[in-house]
Amino acid sequence: MEGNSRKIILVGTAHVSEKSIEDVVRVIEEEKPDAVAVELDLRRLKALKGEREEINLVEVIRKGNVSLLLFQLILSSFQKRIGKEKGIVPGKEMVSAIDKAKEIGADVLLIDRDIAITMRRLWTKLSFFEKIKLFYYTLRGFFEDEEIEVDELLKKDVLDVIIEEFRKISPKTAEILVDERDAFMAFNLLKALERYNKIVAVVGAGHKEGIEKFMKNPESIPDVKGLLETKKGRISLFKVFGLVVTLAVLFLLFSILVYSGTERFISAFTFWFLANGILAALFAGIAGGHPLSILSAFFIAWLTSLSPFLAAGWFSGIVEFFVRKPTQKDVEEMLNAESFKEVYRNRAFRVLLVAAMTNIGSMIGTFYGIWYLSTHYGIDIKEAIWAGIKSILRF
Repeated sequence: MEGNSRKIILVGTAHVSEKSIEDVVRVIEEEKPDAVAVELDLRRLKALKGEREEINLVEVIRKGNVSLLLFQLILSSFQKRIGKEKGIVPGKEMVSAIDKAKEIGADVLLIDRDIAITMRRLWTKLSFFEKIKLFYYTLRGFFEDEEIEVDELLKKDVLDVIIEEFRKISPKTAEILVDERDAFMAFNLLKALERYNKIVAVVGAGHKEGIEKFMKNPESIPDVKGLLETKKGRISLFKVFGLVVTLAVLFLLFSILVYSGTERFISAFTFWFLANGILAALFAGIAGGHPLSILSAFFIAWLTSLSPFLAAGWFSGIVEFFVRKPTQKDVEEMLNAESFKEVYRNRAFRVLLVAAMTNIGSMIGTFYGIWYLSTHYGIDIKEAIWAGIKSILRF
């Protein structure tokens, strides 16, 4: 793309192609640009150089980002699996571009959006059921030894293949992973063109067309500040649903106390405690949790199931962390694992798995408890809710 004697040469690559590496080096040698732009952010560049940031698993659990971390693991594993098939490290063409830029004295520009922001934005866009589908496909991928058609993949950007799979789960995926990043990179390239006469930009083949489109029509580029926001502007339907469940359970227990007396209430509460505790502990055990993690799941599940802002997995996961004491090396090995058997034995993954499975067990216990209490204690739910409202209004 050219304009006013200034020029941008876009080079589309497949992230696991030896030919792409050769093309990138050749174009930079021929064009001798003032700057070389690459489809990387600082985090990914450090990762390619083996300088990963430390991951604090306790913070991941405390902030409820277990699923997000596992999601990033999926994307990373997919590219590594393809790279292993072809014997090429994913992203090597980007490193080659940077090395060649330094060799000819050109500046290096990192034009992509921070990967953490991209993943958070994507995760908040996925609905609860879309996330369930995602993990289903993930587990299936771990257990199936499916042959990857590498030659077919090399005809396009690896990200395109990932998106084709995720598009089946959520149409919003392409918008976040491709369209937004195309706009972000186009904006950065146009800004860079104000400082440099010639730029060679190395991007995934799946981004080339989108970037060119935005650069030809700069007015179509969305507000960049908006592309960097990670907080949701709307109320989470899942949290609203959790609040409704909490209120339903409290009304149910309250109505049992009012209509059936203290003895029946104690019986109902005991069942609630055991239904949540046993199932949360059972699932923590299935995840391979330490006995102390299983016990913490058992004793805390009844309480966390009554709050949409707490999760039993937070507690069992943190206990698992302090018992297992995973190191940064464990985290690295987890990110590099290529089979379910390998990743399951990893102490860092075990912490995340215990947290996630405990939450699933507690959730099942919650719904089973609601069904059992409403059908075995002779309470009409509509009447109970109305009675609870009237009792509250008396105060």
